[in-house]
Amino acid sequence: MLSLFQRKRVPPTAGTPPTSAIETPKGLTRPESAASLLATPRRQKLLEHIWQRTSLSRRQFATLYLAPLERYAELVQQFPASENHHHAYPGGMLDHGLEITAYALKLRQSHLLPAGATPEAQAAQAEAWTAGTAYAALLHDVGKVAVDLHVEHADGSVWHPWHGPLQRPYRFRYRPGREYRLHSAATGLLYRQVLDQQIFDWLVGYPDLWAALLYVLAGQYEHAGMLGELVVRADQASVAQELGGDPAKAMTAPKHALQRKLLDGLRYLLKEEFKLNQSGPSDGWLTQDSLWLVSKTVSDKLRAHLLSRGIDGIPSSNTAVFNVLQDHGIALTTSDGKAIWKATVTSDTGWSHAFTFLKLSPAMIWETADRPAPFAGCVQVEQEEQGEPAPQAPAVTETQRAEVDEAAPASMTVIAPVATDNGVAALLDLLDAPTAPSAPAVPSEPEAAPVSPPAPATATQEPPEPSGAHFMAWLRQGIQSRKLIINDAKALVHTVAGTAYLVSPGVFQRYAQEYLQVAALAKQEKLEGWQWVQKRFEKLGQHRKQPSGLNIWTCEVTGPRKSRRLHGYLLASPDALFQETPPDNPYLRLLNEAVKREDSARGGKDNDDQG
Repeated sequence: MLSLFQRKRVPPTAGTPPTSAIETPKGLTRPESAASLLATPRRQKLLEHIWQRTSLSRRQFATLYLAPLERYAELVQQFPASENHHHAYPGGMLDHGLEITAYALKLRQSHLLPAGATPEAQAAQAEAWTAGTAYAALLHDVGKVAVDLHVEHADGSVWHPWHGPLQRPYRFRYRPGREYRLHSAATGLLYRQVLDQQIFDWLVGYPDLWAALLYVLAGQYEHAGMLGELVVRADQASVAQELGGDPAKAMTAPKHALQRKLLDGLRYLLKEEFKLNQSGPSDGWLTQDSLWLVSKTVSDKLRAHLLSRGIDGIPSSNTAVFNVLQDHGIALTTSDGKAIWKATVTSDTGWSHAFTFLKLSPAMIWETADRPAPFAGCVQVEQEEQGEPAPQAPAVTETQRAEVDEAAPASMTVIAPVATDNGVAALLDLLDAPTAPSAPAVPSEPEAAPVSPPAPATATQEPPEPSGAHFMAWLRQGIQSRKLIINDAKALVHTVAGTAYLVSPGVFQRYAQEYLQVAALAKQEKLEGWQWVQKRFEKLGQHRKQPSGLNIWTCEVTGPRKSRRLHGYLLASPDALFQETPPDNPYLRLLNEAVKREDSARGGKDNDDQG
């Protein structure tokens, strides 16, 4: 089957002059070879993971996978994956393509394809379905290059992707008024730029796979069966990782699980907490055909509500929450594809104020018979400057800005190489890292006289008053109920040196996100919310200080590929959180030698006492 691909492969960049030899005018971006684009450590790690999921020799992998990936890299160059959404940075489209391919191949390992075929047929077709999964994932967004972007050279001549890889310096801009989902239909224009004739000749021999692949490439995921579902789930995981969510949960959750949680949270808040249709300040307004919710209010309260019920993986920034709501079709988009609307509310009493809103369909929240009466006033959308400002781009020096302004028209987007956050860590942990031992079972019964655990606020219950004691009760209850996981890769609580270790500032930030009253209390003292919580915790005196008097202890986390450091508090006694102290996390060790000597001396004394 693979003999078709054994002939010597011609490098995709053959005949192309070295990019270093191209003199790049100011304000333009120099095209790079595939080798250069894929040479970063981040992308090399992703390529390694893709290879590990294929069970092929290096030579076979080079033909079936690496060659298409190289052609894809040369085609998308330094283009972002979106203008203001996920992977919206230079090279974002290439990163997204590699990430979704790696995620999709990981998911593919859990399925025998084609579904319903005999085991013998599934075994015979295994490699074809694996490759088809990779191709479908890699190409799902490539149509954006054809319909979303206007790309031109220094002389003003326009480049189209069917011309072949860029050979001269270029600049680009996003086309105004572009249709949001047109790129799915445009994929068919470009997949011949990435997959060659031999690959098509091979794939067409598997009718079920061929049909599913064509449906995915046409954007008709609903007809693509399991192949379409694998691509959708992998895409959600890559987007969630980029926007600050949890890719592991995005991959393993049932279909639309996050959508249901978000909707259930909104329905609860609208029923129990939000003030709607007030003649003055309100959380939202319901008109005849739309529900308008104040953007910051709904983001803060929705995040707090979900966290209070043990649902984590919710992005910590409001912009990321808005994007997730938009991605799941809950928030309706503006004419330019953004989640945030700007509108002015005017009541029948004459009160008026402008807000930024999320716009929802009332049918998503209420049945027709249960829908409240509409607002007596009006909500007037502002036609100009709709939406929130785009996330700030990486810093550009004044010299760079002057060079850009001098060389390019103001309407053009000019990109320069920038350092992006190495978001591959979550992917690598998900795909390869061994899981830290889980904590032994923690009894759910309270001790004889514990601090009363906090309870989520309801319509008939006053929200608890934040304090240091309440923070500790919340922490203890969260651990007992498994809402807060300990000794995990992203845990906020670990066991070190025989006691509990609280990661700072993460654990205090989590509490402040869940209890929104903290922000108002902290503001009175001109502090960040987490700082206010941290100070209240320190006043309890339940933590162990270093001999030097410092509160913070440093731990080194060691993994299969790298190590990093955590900073946090050691509790004086683990009994403040645990009824039965779990074993120490084997992946953490205190860097402070003083505590090692102290623990050693204490252990020797205990042994002497027992003797």
